[in-house]
Amino acid sequence: MRIGLIAPPWIPVPPPAYGGTEIVIDYLARGLMARGHDVRLFTVGESTCPVPRQWLFRSPVEPMGACAQEAAHVLAAYEALADVDIIHDHTVMGPQLAVRRGIPRQPVVTTIHGPFTPQSRRTLAEVARHASIVAISHAHARCFGDIPVAAVIHHGIDLDTHKPGPGTGGYLLFVGRMSAEKGAHHAVRVARRAGWPLVISAKIRDPAERAYFDQQVRPLLGPGDDMPAEQPLTVRLDLMRHAAALVNPITWPEPFGLVMAEALAAATPVLALPNGAAPEIIDQGRTGYLCRDEEEMIAAVDHVHQIDRWQCRTVAERRCSLARMAADYERLYRALLEHPGQPCQAVRLVIPCTVSGLGISFPSPYCCDRRQGLISPATCGSRAFTRLVGIAGRREFLTAAAPDAHRGGNPLALQPDPDPLKRGDRVAATGGP
Repeated sequence: MRIGLIAPPWIPVPPPAYGGTEIVIDYLARGLMARGHDVRLFTVGESTCPVPRQWLFRSPVEPMGACAQEAAHVLAAYEALADVDIIHDHTVMGPQLAVRRGIPRQPVVTTIHGPFTPQSRRTLAEVARHASIVAISHAHARCFGDIPVAAVIHHGIDLDTHKPGPGTGGYLLFVGRMSAEKGAHHAVRVARRAGWPLVISAKIRDPAERAYFDQQVRPLLGPGDDMPAEQPLTVRLDLMRHAAALVNPITWPEPFGLVMAEALAAATPVLALPNGAAPEIIDQGRTGYLCRDEEEMIAAVDHVHQIDRWQCRTVAERRCSLARMAADYERLYRALLEHPGQPCQAVRLVIPCTVSGLGISFPSPYCCDRRQGLISPATCGSRAFTRLVGIAGRREFLTAAAPDAHRGGNPLALQPDPDPLKRGDRVAATGGP
């Protein structure tokens, strides 16, 4: 297949420092190339991703979010990739702008990397008319409501770069943007009350990030604490491998959370609040603990040594590899190419995806056709049903929750365990691609 990838114009691919979307695009490009595809990337000239690259702007566009420059970038991208079989656009503006200009003559896939908000509903509804939308977690997809989602595909990472470590550094680790939703202030309080040193590797560039640090984090640091810093990748990898645990107290419905996958690849357990995609990434008691508040997280620190670090690495190898991500996208591309001219929502592609609930893991594909009552799977006491579906000449089982189990919020947290620290002795059924 000839596959054209379009990256946003703000950050090179891969990113020199912080840049979750751009590192995923780099992984996907390399993963697709390894599967024998002809991959071309439209990005900025400073990118170093090892596939053929094209660009309009040599340097990243500033300020981030400049509409005129983004419009020029995406229009140039669609024109440059006019001869590919399928376009995979990682911008939001691209699909709707290009279609209005009558440019794309091939199927378009767009991965939504950011959160779904009421303000973005109209934009994404318009995008869905012309492109097949991919959500990056089941929690993410549930936010889209009646906007069709073609597939749910978890991010993958380079397991050759993210190697396992012994966890003998004697510290807890926080990695992320310096913002309230990432929960750095919670991490500091948890580590201090649990009696552990905390290393903070955080992006602190924007005025809002600096203000949050000065107002909510700096006052919690003691005279002997190291100041947070945005570490280069090599240093961050070493910190992750030697950390006793990653503390990830996210306070918002994060669409995925790549840092949790990176921790598992480093054989490092994760302590997280059960928001966003965290229950899909962390197996309770096996690869970390999902905690309802700071008190539970403080108590969970004492149980980190009970986690088998190699179990963390094994889960990452099975579910978080760039090879798995590339294979999932390849299947989506093929399904779209085998249904030419059909509306994107008519292609009911099922992507196998292991979803970890409260102590449970199982293969749970996702179907976008909500009008058929096929919705994201629930794991906690919900009724499940299985339907045999034919896709791209194959027969595959689709597991989905009964519609009544989906009402009222996150089905992965319908029945929270009153004592999450006693779930480590449960034997979970494993699965996934």
